[in-house]
Amino acid sequence: MRDTFSFIAPRYDLLNHLLSLWLDKLWRRRTARRFAHILARPDARALDLCCGTGDLAIALKKEARREAQRRGAPEGATVWGSDFARPMLRLAHEKVSEGAPRTSEVESGDAAPSLTAIALIEADALSLPFPDASFDLVSTAFGFRNLVNYAAGLREIYRVLKPGGEVGILEFASPHIPVMAPLYRFYFTHILPRVGGAISGSNAAYSYLPASVAKYPSPHELVELMSRAGFAGARFERWAAGIVTLHSARRA
Repeated sequence: MRDTFSFIAPRYDLLNHLLSLWLDKLWRRRTARRFAHILARPDARALDLCCGTGDLAIALKKEARREAQRRGAPEGATVWGSDFARPMLRLAHEKVSEGAPRTSEVESGDAAPSLTAIALIEADALSLPFPDASFDLVSTAFGFRNLVNYAAGLREIYRVLKPGGEVGILEFASPHIPVMAPLYRFYFTHILPRVGGAISGSNAAYSYLPASVAKYPSPHELVELMSRAGFAGARFERWAAGIVTLHSARRA
């Protein structure tokens, strides 16, 4: 799995945007807004788990800055990103570096706080190199589905969350509206693998995607898994006719 994601890294962003009709950007921003109450706090720490090329981490940092400044503070939460595919992290680092202020902006005092405040680290989501109770927020976008053991992944998230900390899991799901289901399955099983394979050069990677969505727990099943892992208040909300869901909960 690590080799597969490493191979498709150069075309990963393009395909995400193309195959979701650019809605993936909106979904990440919306996820960040859901946790603005945490991100606004300058003492808070947030982790983008399975961060890929860093889009959610960047959305979290931008929301942290925006919400903090709205409340009269210069900066919000510290944001981390972790992933097990080094080529993905290299691309994330390039994006973060592009967010650095230019020298002229720094000298004039017009520069916004830099995205270089995002810390990126290579790590396995099932064995994170962080102490217990390290983060106020752990979020992930379209990465949790790829874990080999969902229960173990939830236990690890629970471990690194502070008491009262929150988790947000944004993932693909099967539409709950009957008329959408057959169209969605056709797109996911016939169109997406062909387009993704042609652009990325990896048919296996984009044949894997519909299979991984099919085996992923239903929204209600994931709520049950989260509750078993010790989370309180586990819930989900469906977006885009149920094509994606955001699960959230807190460490009791």
